[in-house]
Amino acid sequence: MKSFIAIIALLYFQATFAQAYTGKGDVKFQVGAHFQNNGTGIMGSLDFGVGENISLGVASAYLLGIDKVRDLDGNKEPFAKFEDRFDFRARFNANLGNVINVDENFDVYPGLYASLKNFGAHLGARYFFTSGFGVFTEVSVPISKYNTDSLSTAEKLHNQVSVSLGASFNI
Repeated sequence: MKSFIAIIALLYFQATFAQAYTGKGDVKFQVGAHFQNNGTGIMGSLDFGVGENISLGVASAYLLGIDKVRDLDGNKEPFAKFEDRFDFRARFNANLGNVINVDENFDVYPGLYASLKNFGAHLGARYFFTSGFGVFTEVSVPISKYNTDSLSTAEKLHNQVSVSLGASFNI
């Protein structure tokens, strides 16, 4: 009986400290793999809680594994330029973990972003195992591309649906 009470107390104590989003003043850092058509890479994001369910932040992605790209004339280029591989975003999140109330360690955050390439939306979810460490996944969809001309293969990078997954940290 003593061990059962100790286990319950430990689980309750652990759950108290492992909240996915705590509101104003909460800071989350995420780093992970970034996947899209014709390229894979790394991404990072930093979000700052400004309200009970609102956070603002920045995110960046750099593509590493890129297939050969073609220009608008159809000529193959051996690799994409830095400006085609890199994207930087300012973002807004609506943290809905306490609204849907699945688990206090779980957070769902739809949001909008403005990047160097486009304006878009994202939907993410994260789960914290401890007070400082968790996992996340995120899907980003461009809504409006800044370049409305025909895009070369390199220009299509970061202008398409992408998926990211990795580790999330409380700071």
